[in-house]
Amino acid sequence: MVRGISLIYGLYLLLPIALLLVGSFGGNWTNTLLPTGITGQWYLDLWLDSSFRKAFASSLVVAMSACAINTVLALPLAYALYHGARRSSSLAARIVSAMPIAVPAITLAFGYMIVFNTDLAPWLGSMPLLIAAHAILTLPYLTNTLLADLRHLDLGRLEQAAATLGASGWQQFTGIVLPSLRQSLISGLVMVAAISVGEFGVSNLLTSFQNRTYPVVLLQAFYGATGFACAATVILLVLASASALLSSSLVKQRA
Repeated sequence: MVRGISLIYGLYLLLPIALLLVGSFGGNWTNTLLPTGITGQWYLDLWLDSSFRKAFASSLVVAMSACAINTVLALPLAYALYHGARRSSSLAARIVSAMPIAVPAITLAFGYMIVFNTDLAPWLGSMPLLIAAHAILTLPYLTNTLLADLRHLDLGRLEQAAATLGASGWQQFTGIVLPSLRQSLISGLVMVAAISVGEFGVSNLLTSFQNRTYPVVLLQAFYGATGFACAATVILLVLASASALLSSSLVKQRA
């Protein structure tokens, strides 16, 4: 029974992906169950399309910038939450953990549209605003990863031992905490990059024509040739899957 349900669930997940892969190599797919003919032309057209190359570069810039901002913000935030939760209440840690679910991305995007589409702050459609939105959206994921690793490592005893030897708080943070969190930080940043590259809702509402990200341009591809849209989707899927697998491998090595 359990095996049958697992099989059905697996097919439910994999069938659309398999159809996209088949469609990306299909010559023609109109009013038929499966495409007719085999071709690699869609991938060549995708490579030659300047709008997709530019959108791909914009997505990488946004994702890498979000990773850099999150590194600066998430490390001290997770460290402060770890010690704050030990001293008193863990309410702040629970709020950060629940943010991705409690605050939908579309809510964040509408808030940005209201605030930054005024004469006082006319930044709607700018690249810095898009980067800031992605950084805020993905910050809880990296913070939760670091916070979980801090709890798992139980660094309190090492910090107490270092304190008895005269190490300052900054020396404890740079000499004990940062080296211990190196692998979980890399794993969390890979996850942040994967989320940012595949994010559509916030990007579609906040981006301008000059700064369109890959998922935004991908939506417009479906109004054209089906095979071309399938090939573009497969590229995004490969990138996100590779990031997820790399993040998962790092977590397993850590465990």
